[in-house]
Amino acid sequence: MQAGMHSPLGPISVTEAGGMITALHWQVGPAPATPLLAEAIAQLTAYFDGRLTAFDLPLDFCTGFSEKVRRAMAAIPYGQTRAYGDLAREIGAPAQAIGQACGANPIPVLIPCHRILAAKGLGGFSAKGGVESKVFLLKLEGAASLLI
Repeated sequence: MQAGMHSPLGPISVTEAGGMITALHWQVGPAPATPLLAEAIAQLTAYFDGRLTAFDLPLDFCTGFSEKVRRAMAAIPYGQTRAYGDLAREIGAPAQAIGQACGANPIPVLIPCHRILAAKGLGGFSAKGGVESKVFLLKLEGAASLLI
């Protein structure tokens, strides 16, 4: 099942399966049809309004290496950033593998891959607008000073 909303980054839809949020897409979605989807939309709305700094939703982190990277990203506090190399050292994997796992994150924003930066630059981001959307999220969280 899916639910959608309009955000400052454009339309967003959230997918639920098996009682967990499994994906966030940059597209229009229907009105929430389950309590979990309604809660996800409410939390995203509060986040974009600056009233929420931590999501409290059951997220599908998958398994294996991807799970390790996604859990490490989810542990980065609101308004803070880490470099790909920081996560690489924490997990014990090459920075390039961290970058690939970030790029494959199926639940951006909720699992905050936007908080991961390259050693010299911003790195990428999956939203329409790419890096500009990443900068918007970092500014929203008060992490813009880290970009200077």
